[in-house]
Amino acid sequence: MTHLGRDQMCAVGSGFWLTVSAAAITLLMTLFVGRAQAQTLAVLHNFTGGQDGSTPYAGVTMGGGGNLYGTTAGGAYGYGAVYRLKHNGSGSTLTPLYSFSGGSDGAYASARVTIGPDGSLYGTTSYGGEGYGVVFNLLPPAQPCKSVLCTWTETVLHTFMGRSDGAYPGYGDLLFDQAGNLYGTTTGDTGVNAGTVFKLARSSGGWTQTVLYRFTNGEEPYAGVIFDNAGNLYGTTVSGGNGNGTVYELTPSGSNWVEHMIYAFQGGSEGAAPFGGLAFDASGNLYGTTTGSGGTVYELQPSGGSWTFTLLHNFNAYLGPYSKPTLDAAGNVYGTVFGNGAGDGGRVFKLTPSGSGWTETDLVDFDGNDGFTPIGSVVVDANGNLFGTTSRGGTGCIDGCGVVWRINP
Repeated sequence: MTHLGRDQMCAVGSGFWLTVSAAAITLLMTLFVGRAQAQTLAVLHNFTGGQDGSTPYAGVTMGGGGNLYGTTAGGAYGYGAVYRLKHNGSGSTLTPLYSFSGGSDGAYASARVTIGPDGSLYGTTSYGGEGYGVVFNLLPPAQPCKSVLCTWTETVLHTFMGRSDGAYPGYGDLLFDQAGNLYGTTTGDTGVNAGTVFKLARSSGGWTQTVLYRFTNGEEPYAGVIFDNAGNLYGTTVSGGNGNGTVYELTPSGSNWVEHMIYAFQGGSEGAAPFGGLAFDASGNLYGTTTGSGGTVYELQPSGGSWTFTLLHNFNAYLGPYSKPTLDAAGNVYGTVFGNGAGDGGRVFKLTPSGSGWTETDLVDFDGNDGFTPIGSVVVDANGNLFGTTSRGGTGCIDGCGVVWRINP
């Protein structure tokens, strides 16, 4: 099994692995710098590879006051960082909150952070700890910081051992339930070579991990899970089913959880390899994305105890969306497309319901200087502004260490 590393992306499509090296991305950036933008794009921060980090695979999380929080997989001490980006007059100021050392504290954060009920930050690293990743919490200093460099305090809530407890958390966000328990996924373990869905509950001043479900057929859930109103969990795997990935539901049954496969992707025009997670609309319909077979956005509607699949759009891209879609109050769907390899450096898209179909609009085509190869999801604020990251590009370092961007409505 191939896992995400600092300088490479791994994607499954139609039963095979596609690997894009950092050198290849740099070459594409050189070839396609200077393309015109379809919408107004502002680069809020160019990562430098120093204390601020580099290579933000994940998107950003919006906190109070419009502050943005995020992670990087590289930079800092070489093992990634957690940062805050605060609006400051006409600009933005980035504050590094924590730099991973690559040891027991974790290494290479690939997922967004989640803001907990206590206002602190929770997240995962893909590696570090015992080598298989950790779940961490970051607490701000007791006294307000008086400088840009202001380290928060990290506590490791769980260290994955690579056995029955799972290994290698992927791109998935952690999720809180109403009781304050945390839920997440791992992409594998060293025993059965398949992923897990886990729960962390507070216990005697610490946290106790329980594996809710262990996949048995090589399925790898790179995305996190979401709840419905009945307390069932939903997620995706990049393999399994027909080899092209699945959408699954986990239903509590006594002390166990039972898995139901909602949909198995067939490949072809409907897509394959759903690295990204899921989002519910107000009517209880599920929306998701696939990365392989051109990259797609799809909808699943509950109907009589089953689910009806509808393809909303195929991007015909080399690598499609890696992250889950974002829905606004009007029912529009937003996200990012990694890129077309020989043709572009990725884009931000909007899907608008139009009669009986959907209309796709490219809001921005990244040109290298303003970013390249977006992987993370986007967030939308109350004014309709979109925020996100690109994993490479920008002007902060010679190879392009990535950016945080904003698109105005």
